[in-house]
Amino acid sequence: MAEPKPVRKKHTNSTSQPCLYTLHIELRPNEIRPPIWRRLEVDGRISLAKLHHFIQAAFGWSDYHLHQFKIRDKLYALPDPGDELDMLDERKAYLNRLLATGDSMLYRYDLGDNWEHLVTVEEIRNDLDNDPKGGAWVLDGARSGPPEDVGGPEGYADFLEVLQEEPNSEEAAHLLEWADGDFDPERFDRRLANAAIMRILFNRWGGK
Repeated sequence: MAEPKPVRKKHTNSTSQPCLYTLHIELRPNEIRPPIWRRLEVDGRISLAKLHHFIQAAFGWSDYHLHQFKIRDKLYALPDPGDELDMLDERKAYLNRLLATGDSMLYRYDLGDNWEHLVTVEEIRNDLDNDPKGGAWVLDGARSGPPEDVGGPEGYADFLEVLQEEPNSEEAAHLLEWADGDFDPERFDRRLANAAIMRILFNRWGGK
């Protein structure tokens, strides 16, 4: 699997200057077709810890598992004293100090199933009429995020095969019950995703 594109230039925004990042986030691997993706606008001054919560909301994940970001061979996550990996604290890593227009990073969720999301900065706007104040908004997207604990890309492929090839089988009924009783792989509800982000902002999850 190809690594994210290398950085082309340094971004000079300060952590206090209002800026708005447009992010394209696509679930890997490339074999998932049609692709599962989201486009978010986020305040560039937020930490990776807060961006994690926004990505969870956008894809319909439930934040049941560990996660990490990878930027230029450096890993960012919540620090764990028992972890032998050289992790940087995602709560102290700010988007506008790490990525410029055209740069990308990997966001990994559920290190067992290993869901990888390629996050690419499409645009950065500094000429803002209003301060985004740590917020985010889902602009667009396609297809439903996979259910939790489905077994990664291979398990998800098997899951979809049963639902599509044997929709009336006992196994399909069991899988649908396990996936909260209803699952449509083609469904993307932008309003629902943004409602989840509004709950995050209202409850002040994820810090800055």
